Amino acid sequence: MSKARIFIDGEAGTTGLQIRQRLAGRTDIELISVPHERRKDTAARAEYLNAADLAILCLPDDAARESVSLIENDTTRVIDASTAHRVADGWVFGFAELDPDHEAILAKATRVANPGCYSTGAIALLRPLVRGGLLSADYPLAVSGMSGYTGGGKSLIERFEGAQAAQAPDVYTYGLKLAHKHQPEMTKYAGLARSPVFVPHVARYAQGMIVEVPLHLADLPGRPDAAALHRALADWYAGKRWVRVAGLADDAGRAELDPQALNGTNEMTLHVCASADGERVLLAAVLDNLGKGASGACVQTLNLMFGLDPAAGLTPDVGLGAAA
Repeated sequence: MSKARIFIDGEAGTTGLQIRQRLAGRTDIELISVPHERRKDTAARAEYLNAADLAILCLPDDAARESVSLIENDTTRVIDASTAHRVADGWVFGFAELDPDHEAILAKATRVANPGCYSTGAIALLRPLVRGGLLSADYPLAVSGMSGYTGGGKSLIERFEGAQAAQAPDVYTYGLKLAHKHQPEMTKYAGLARSPVFVPHVARYAQGMIVEVPLHLADLPGRPDAAALHRALADWYAGKRWVRVAGLADDAGRAELDPQALNGTNEMTLHVCASADGERVLLAAVLDNLGKGASGACVQTLNLMFGLDPAAGLTPDVGLGAAA
């Protein structure tokens, strides 16, 4: 059986570099690339898009739409890492743990929209609770998050690592118009009836993120306790390799969460932290914004689509660090 030919359109960007690093050296696929001198030649891109068994798009939204339009056959499958198709009809959302049968759906998909990093954490926390009736779809949710600066791509990396790095703030809040590009997918795939108030932050470290959802338990259907929320999450992700739920007792004794704890991996850990009076909880997801939040999720889906080793390119020994 011939190896799947993989073309990364936009391999010089932050996510593209990480995906290529995860795929480099693998013997079960064949990476194909446009010669450097033709990289900005639309005809050359079209040639490689149509020659690939899978095209991975690591491009701005408009360029990703253009790449899809250049595919003239019905054999090239696509994973789009941009925002362009995340809530579009005909595209499968690339969070493999979305539902118990979602891996099988991804395995057959021809068009996959890779999730955003913040939405990966929020959806992982919220969808099981909404589906289980523990959280109302119209609950007035607030979601916050903090990411390393690599999540903003080359321009933000330059701001924190370039000549003017000393002037960059240690941490800042953005998205002040409350219209972050990840909100539509959060709303759709968490099963919400209205968009959450989402407040993201960037801090002076390269990669790693935390996504947080505070809840008042008295406002939830049936007034569940923290143990009920934890059980719903643990049951949903039981047997899943890359998403785990921390023990409730472990979180009860936890003093802090480190957003960089899972850097270089495709893992995500979910936490349920309860107040001493049992009236409030903080749901939290810790993941690598460049791993499970981007390149790791993409490679996980690629492996499913071609029936390859599920762990190929995803184990910590890949040696990933911050993007150059």
